[in-house]
Amino acid sequence: MEILSIGWIAALFIVWGCFLYYSYKGQPLGLWVLALANTGERFGYYTMLAVFALFLGENFGFEAGTAAEIYTWFLTAVYFLPLFGGMLADKFGYNKMVIIGIIIMFLGYLLLSLPLGGDATAIAAMGAALLLVSAGTGLFKGNLQVMVGDLYNSPEYAGARDGGFSLFYMAINVGALFAPTAATEIMDWAQESLGYSHADSYHFAFAIACVSVVASILIYFLGRPAYKHVIGATKKKDNAATAQVEELSPAETKERIICLLLVFAVVIFFWMAFHQNGLTLTWFADEFTARESFGIESMLFDVRDLLAAIFIIYGLFGIFQQKGLCKNLAILMIIASAAYLVCYAPAATDKIDVKAPIFQHFNACFVVMLTPVSIALFGKLASMGKEPKAPVKIGLGMLVAAAAYLLMAVFCIGLPATDHPNHVADVTPNLLINTYLILTFAELLLSPIGISFVSKVAPPKYKGAMMGCWFVATALGNKLVSIPGQMWDGFSLPVVWGTLMVICLVAAAFIFSIIKKLNKVA
Repeated sequence: MEILSIGWIAALFIVWGCFLYYSYKGQPLGLWVLALANTGERFGYYTMLAVFALFLGENFGFEAGTAAEIYTWFLTAVYFLPLFGGMLADKFGYNKMVIIGIIIMFLGYLLLSLPLGGDATAIAAMGAALLLVSAGTGLFKGNLQVMVGDLYNSPEYAGARDGGFSLFYMAINVGALFAPTAATEIMDWAQESLGYSHADSYHFAFAIACVSVVASILIYFLGRPAYKHVIGATKKKDNAATAQVEELSPAETKERIICLLLVFAVVIFFWMAFHQNGLTLTWFADEFTARESFGIESMLFDVRDLLAAIFIIYGLFGIFQQKGLCKNLAILMIIASAAYLVCYAPAATDKIDVKAPIFQHFNACFVVMLTPVSIALFGKLASMGKEPKAPVKIGLGMLVAAAAYLLMAVFCIGLPATDHPNHVADVTPNLLINTYLILTFAELLLSPIGISFVSKVAPPKYKGAMMGCWFVATALGNKLVSIPGQMWDGFSLPVVWGTLMVICLVAAAFIFSIIKKLNKVA
């Protein structure tokens, strides 16, 4: 039955891929290749990240504050180093930096996957591994996204940029969707079949990243013909945007850079709030959330059931928006996915164990699930001439993020303080699931739209550096993630979540106060 279930979902996955390709034929082929290359890399990264905060406590015995500092310094490095990666790419080319980056990344994951124990040598090895992973990501991640942006420099694709980045963002989240399940399943296998301790089994989760980056680089090389025209696009003699560089006056260049910096200032606080998913929200799952789920609710913790639900949503959009082959594929997806859910629906008395890292798959699931909703909504608004510009979407994203933490604050009133060593409550998993849903709405309003905004507004000769600055803003936000982590021991939960809510509201107020200035360049 297990093999049949996996085969059924795999077949549906292929149908879904065909449906996406034929539904969005207005996108350049290179988008799909670069998105799949990033999917592989992100799968490995999020597999590692899903269990990293728990690993720091169990393997090394670090307290919450120490674990929070290590976790956030790593995230800071991951998102700060693309600034230098962008500068290097502006000088030496994106393609070269992407290749070097993923090789360095592989070496970092390889070192992290070695079970060296918990002594000083193991801590030093972990530090070296984290430096390699962050340096490799700095060369790979931002530069790959700049290459995606260059696919839309030609007039035939200019109007598809925002939609393209939304699809790109959706595709890489497919990797993140599978990551928590992959991490927990391989850890269980290492313990039950190979006899490894729970602490040592974490290294098997890290080893998955080694395999995933190999898959990523293979996709990148094999798909080269689809994007080779953007390789070396930063060289002046080849750059199609050279004329645009000459047309921008120093004043216009300065104005664009200032506007981008103002947006980056807001983005800092979004990522501070959003990336609690791997830290305080995971601790909340571990210490306060029910560890068992029953019946239909338990299907939410099986990635195959979530995929079937995703296929149904895409199929419904396809029925009403597509014709011919795409419409037939949509109908097939709906029927086959619904049949799968009926066949494998658990009984009301069936229960599953809920592990804290698995909650992290909800964000990725909702990104994939809601992308067609987002594209359809903003496409409709665009056809009516009412689509809000990117800065407005970013401001709305901050308001939505504030709503997520308002929900957490209200429903955590009366729970004990967090200065305790063990699991002390059984809050319904629906609280975290709904919080992740709201945060995903915020993310879709801010992250892919923000990346698209940077690729559009950045002065062409500084586009690598400006994309790097986007990641610097993300890095600073990730460092601030440690503030709620430091508050975790000793403050009440409503205070922790309320602090994040207020920060998001202040950031939203700031961006709306300068919206006219930002809309001029959007």
